[in-house]
Amino acid sequence: MNNLQPASIWSHFATLCAIPRPSGHEAALRNHLAAWAQAHGIEAVADPVGNLILKKPASPGAETRPGVVLQGHLDMVCQANAGTAHDFERDPIRPALRDGWLVAEATTLGADNGIGVALALAALTEPGLAHPPLEVLLTVNEEAGMFGVRGLAPGTLHGTALINLDTEEWGHFYLGCAGGLDVRVCADPAQAALPPGHATWRIEVSGLCGGHSGIDIHRGRGNAIKLLAAALRDLAGRHDLRLGEFVGGSAHNAIPREAYAMIALPADAAAGLAAWTQACQADWRRQYAEADPSVSLTCTPCTPAAAAVVSAADRDRLLAFLAGVSNGVATMSDAFPGVVETSSSLGVARLDHDGFEATLMVRSLKDEQAQTLAGRLVAEAATHGLQAWGEGPYPGWTPNPASPLLALCQRVYQAQSGCPANVQVIHAGLECGLLAASHPGLDMISFGPDIRGAHAPGERVEIASVARCWDLLKGVLRALAAS
Repeated sequence: MNNLQPASIWSHFATLCAIPRPSGHEAALRNHLAAWAQAHGIEAVADPVGNLILKKPASPGAETRPGVVLQGHLDMVCQANAGTAHDFERDPIRPALRDGWLVAEATTLGADNGIGVALALAALTEPGLAHPPLEVLLTVNEEAGMFGVRGLAPGTLHGTALINLDTEEWGHFYLGCAGGLDVRVCADPAQAALPPGHATWRIEVSGLCGGHSGIDIHRGRGNAIKLLAAALRDLAGRHDLRLGEFVGGSAHNAIPREAYAMIALPADAAAGLAAWTQACQADWRRQYAEADPSVSLTCTPCTPAAAAVVSAADRDRLLAFLAGVSNGVATMSDAFPGVVETSSSLGVARLDHDGFEATLMVRSLKDEQAQTLAGRLVAEAATHGLQAWGEGPYPGWTPNPASPLLALCQRVYQAQSGCPANVQVIHAGLECGLLAASHPGLDMISFGPDIRGAHAPGERVEIASVARCWDLLKGVLRALAAS
């Protein structure tokens, strides 16, 4: 990244790649940035929940202008391809340059939201940049449930305008976002002894693209958990399948790319297993020829991890729930054509000797629709004898088309690019909804560079769009200082 421009942005992003920052483990990065700020004469305060607030007085001549807040989050979604030896709590992210993009090929890159953080930090020290009083709010634990912004005390921020730098499509100004909540499902299935004459196998789904469970939910990609559950139901209809373990997904807000199960089958079933596996994989590759052409199903013999398996009745109800539970787009928006209004995504499922649990993420541009869909999912779980409940709700961000900040940003964008920016809402959770609740009256907008594949290995950011985003941010700050 040493030769990339703008140098200040990529220097900060290199720091973010070097210091691990999973959700809940941002302290080392926060402390580093606080020390950096203090060395540059910038006030740095960590609030009781761990958010970092950096403050800089206005540039000369702009002291009486209303303050502006630049906002992003420190943590990143941590996903790696199966077989990739990467410890997200210890190892740095290792990006590579590919055809004008910076990419992490086997892990997530953390451009979501590392580039936004880098843009905000660079604005604090850009030589000669005219700006109003600046506050930079860098929250923690956003990806795991927005716990940092939930804990931000009312009145912490003093600016009247806020620029969120956590969206991922250049040329779009975002004025609203989905709210949502998680639906948690659990059960304590009965155990049975592994029958004699059964051989044990590991069956695995892999090769899926995955992605962000909001931004990518409409793309028709396969869900590894649901595919594996459907395959196991089919296999159980052919043989006396016993289920010992089921693991899929690793983040509630990512479409699961991989899942595996430990199963037992009668020894004589082995003869037809290879043909069944190949037929199942071929069917998936036809079904997902465009969205997930590399989907793979493998079945290999293994040593039993435990002598106990799930009872046949509980096997059937767990697999029926996982295979059949609502997943994907529920409704599209009438107000914003082409934008998903309400969706659900089965993100994580785990069955082992401690029991069964699964998490679905519900999103909607309308808070009441999110609650309604969550209620339906709870009811679906109940029909299979499973306990379920909603938790961690967060509000959506209601659009304000009359926003003065939007009008100013549009003027700057038009002057720089020669065309108007698209105004849109996003089917993902931004922190703006919670910020609006704790700081009523904030005029907010969100923009960012082109980022693809967020929340999945292979995440990448277009280098040229970062430079354009930086020019826009500087232009907006200058206009706010002069207005």
